[in-house]
Amino acid sequence: MSLPEIAFALLAAVAVVTAIAALLVRELVHTILWVAVFFVDLAAIYFLLEAPFLGVLQLGVYAGAVTILLLFGVMVTRKRIFSREAATGIGPVAVALALLTVVFVGTGLGELPQGEVTIRAYDPSTLSVNLFGPNGAWLLLLGLIMLAAVSGAIFLVREGRE
Repeated sequence: MSLPEIAFALLAAVAVVTAIAALLVRELVHTILWVAVFFVDLAAIYFLLEAPFLGVLQLGVYAGAVTILLLFGVMVTRKRIFSREAATGIGPVAVALALLTVVFVGTGLGELPQGEVTIRAYDPSTLSVNLFGPNGAWLLLLGLIMLAAVSGAIFLVREGRE
């Protein structure tokens, strides 16, 4: 087994463990943090598979923006986000759906195509020019608006506010 294969196996194991941990923890904020670790792990897998552009997008969009959006939603909707009243967890329906998914994935693995798979190269420079060229100022403005929204949410949910 080569070093990249070992690294992939370890990252895949971390991804499975963090996904399960996200389902099993009782605190909603802890669930979001486990999902964030899962997103970072997935970005590491992209980097390992020599897809750095996808890895950076994964870090920026999912590990960054989606995690902040989830935390923002929790802060706006729950007064005490670290209390027991905000507890979540996994129920019997979720376990049944997970087992059903495992069965479907397990049966579908035998039908994977065998042999050579053609991979087409893409040029990410076009997307980069769009993101950081004429639209760069708009993306910066959007980031500042999201920062203001998160700051406002923190102000609204802080303790002692009447």
